[in-house]
Amino acid sequence: MSQLPADAHAVVIGGGVAGCSVAYHLARLGWTDVILVERHDLTEGTTWHSAGFVGQLRSTVTQTRMIMYSAGLYPELRELTGLDPGWHGVGGLRLATTPERMEELLRQAGAAETYGLDLEVLDPRGTLDRLPLLEVGDVLGSLWLPGDGWLDPARLGHALAEGARRLGVRIFTGVEVTGIDVHDGRVRAVRLRADHADHGEHVVRTETVVNAAGAAAGMVGRMAGADIPIVPIKHQYVVTPESGVPADTPTVRDPDNIVYFREEDGGILVGGYIRSPQIWDADRPLSEPRTLFTPDMPKFRESWDSAVRRVPSLKPVGDGDDPAAFRKVVHGPEAFTPDGEFLLGETEVAGLWVAAGFCVHGLAAAGGVGKVMAEWIVEGAPEYDVFGMDVRRFGVHARSARWARARALDSYSKYYDIVYPGEERTAARPLRRSPAWVRHETLGATFGEKAGWERVNWYPPTSDGTARPVRPRGWAGRVWSPAIREECLATRDAAGLFDQTSFAKLEISGSVVDLERLAGNALDRPVGAEVHPPVYPVVYTQLLNERGGVEADVTVTRLAEDRFRLVTGTAFGVHDAALLRRHGLSVADVTSAYACYCLWGPRAYEILASLTDDDLTFGYLRAAEISVGHVPVLAQRVTFVGEFGWELYCPSEYGLTLWDSLVEAGLPYGMRPAGYRALDSLRLEKGYRVWGLDITPETTPLEAGLGFAVRAERRAALPRPRTALRCLVLDDERDVCLGGEPVRLDGRPVSRVTSGGFGHRVGRSIAYAYLPVEVEPGERVEVGVNGRRVGATITREPLYDPEGARVRAEPWR
Repeated sequence: MSQLPADAHAVVIGGGVAGCSVAYHLARLGWTDVILVERHDLTEGTTWHSAGFVGQLRSTVTQTRMIMYSAGLYPELRELTGLDPGWHGVGGLRLATTPERMEELLRQAGAAETYGLDLEVLDPRGTLDRLPLLEVGDVLGSLWLPGDGWLDPARLGHALAEGARRLGVRIFTGVEVTGIDVHDGRVRAVRLRADHADHGEHVVRTETVVNAAGAAAGMVGRMAGADIPIVPIKHQYVVTPESGVPADTPTVRDPDNIVYFREEDGGILVGGYIRSPQIWDADRPLSEPRTLFTPDMPKFRESWDSAVRRVPSLKPVGDGDDPAAFRKVVHGPEAFTPDGEFLLGETEVAGLWVAAGFCVHGLAAAGGVGKVMAEWIVEGAPEYDVFGMDVRRFGVHARSARWARARALDSYSKYYDIVYPGEERTAARPLRRSPAWVRHETLGATFGEKAGWERVNWYPPTSDGTARPVRPRGWAGRVWSPAIREECLATRDAAGLFDQTSFAKLEISGSVVDLERLAGNALDRPVGAEVHPPVYPVVYTQLLNERGGVEADVTVTRLAEDRFRLVTGTAFGVHDAALLRRHGLSVADVTSAYACYCLWGPRAYEILASLTDDDLTFGYLRAAEISVGHVPVLAQRVTFVGEFGWELYCPSEYGLTLWDSLVEAGLPYGMRPAGYRALDSLRLEKGYRVWGLDITPETTPLEAGLGFAVRAERRAALPRPRTALRCLVLDDERDVCLGGEPVRLDGRPVSRVTSGGFGHRVGRSIAYAYLPVEVEPGERVEVGVNGRRVGATITREPLYDPEGARVRAEPWR
């Protein structure tokens, strides 16, 4: 064990492609004092049995960019290391056999043109020309992606490892991690034991550990007291005997029939996502090298039958029941996550990072994973927006193994299903519920779920149907209700009552100077302690990274000189709290301690005044403690819908009473409860941005049109914008964007829609997209919607109440 060092800048745990890639990219960024440890030989955990597909087109732009980066890196590895990574750039076909799948392919093709991804939409004849062994009688079309291919997993792992070695990384195999030492919430050391050692543990002092242990990542995380929701699931594929299949055969995905295949050694590798997956329960997963399970051919029957229908030349192999009919049957563990997305980033234990949960796509994305992880660790933030893969996207409920398993099994079983925007999954629900949930259920609400919270999408429509709006075309009309319009107009004409208890709420203790280092806006504003009850300042701001990118979009209420309440989006509390703590602030997550109901609309003052004797005349972006009926409330004059009103916060135990009081008082004034779909429509009309869609760590406030929320000295330090977020109004109100649609200027793709929807107060279909700063309102663009190019006009915003008179109204005068 003497060869193991006593200290290292970083320790990477896991010698699969992810761990080797992270080590390689850390060294490329100058961290050469890195060691990588692997319990077995390199790639002998889950990497070795990967099917090796590299498909570049994914559902998110970030994952697509990561895989595009990987596809570009892998062919270069031979030149960089002298080792062949086993790259087969044969191209790939993605088939559609239903009209719904064809719609999905066309949407994906539209998004891909904004990524710069080379592809072609083929008809059945063109599909057959690409791969003559296919049966295409039921094929409606396909996507051809010439940059796709497949890799030899072991060769790739060894090529990445060799690249890391050449840059100074030391790699130790046959070394088991026996513990991770944590003091004061931070990693301090890793304890190791070598297979050949006849003495005890060896301690390596370090403050950076990367857990890339694949299916064993959950176990490794627990050594440091970190909960990592990894669910090992059994995944199976077969390889047929040699039958003269050409080596240049493209990869094929046939998601309607839950099967994928490619050439291997003159035969065909066939895999699929079965409908009844099985978890691998093991106390010490991957404790043995090259773990495989007994073939389970009955479970594989649907995928095999689909493969035989698609490739008739497979019929001589048999009905798939006999494992001996195949050259090999690979039934091994794969690391899945509750939502089918990667787990990347720093855990709740400072210095403990994770790169795991790749859901069968570890090889495809390994290069990109190494890139973003190394940038994150060394530079503080990755180039890409990776929140959708950030381990901090989950709340404390992810500690429940039962919850994680239920969600992961559901995600796996529906992996190839079409995911329509707004479609809700039902596994492991309900979980987190507002105090008013019982009232929503009684009213017949349609619920959505976010971060475990049950949230109202809409309530049942109440009109007689004669004034129902026209259903949007295509996918936008699939998950929709005429109640959305009713709720929007009620908010405009009287008042809407929105349950936003799911808002993440953080209590911050510390210096305003420390908080302002993160914030774009000025926060050092006086508390109005001279009046009773005191009036508190409320500030809308972004939290910015070193590049000026938007890491969070929040409101901050100053409750005392050194105490603040920050309110952020439902799914962002863990992420934002970690960001604040890294900057030396003390943070307590009080989300569950308070209910929040938003009362907005021109009659909101009359409704609330009927319930309180307290002064309600404090102005916009102010807050005060009042009593509503018998309930103590912090009332904040802010809005996310562009109407007068308040966010009303009360301790959770009062939440049901407060809801009932507001409903009883509001109904005579025409108020109605409203859901999140109405909220989204209303905010689009006002141009209110959503973090993760319209604004991300890759965009600055100046690009997003939020310069008004940045103090002068911070604004001067931001880079000069080259693009600007613009409001687009589509020509046809039935064409409604959902996000990701391509935007063309002068016939060439220049951007994609960040978010879109229908504005019921203005009667227009609205979308937002980043365009070159020189493009002015009034100019025309084309947007790809439902497989067609639709005209749109760049329009000044906000479309609704551009002067802000309704928000700043003083109805008591």
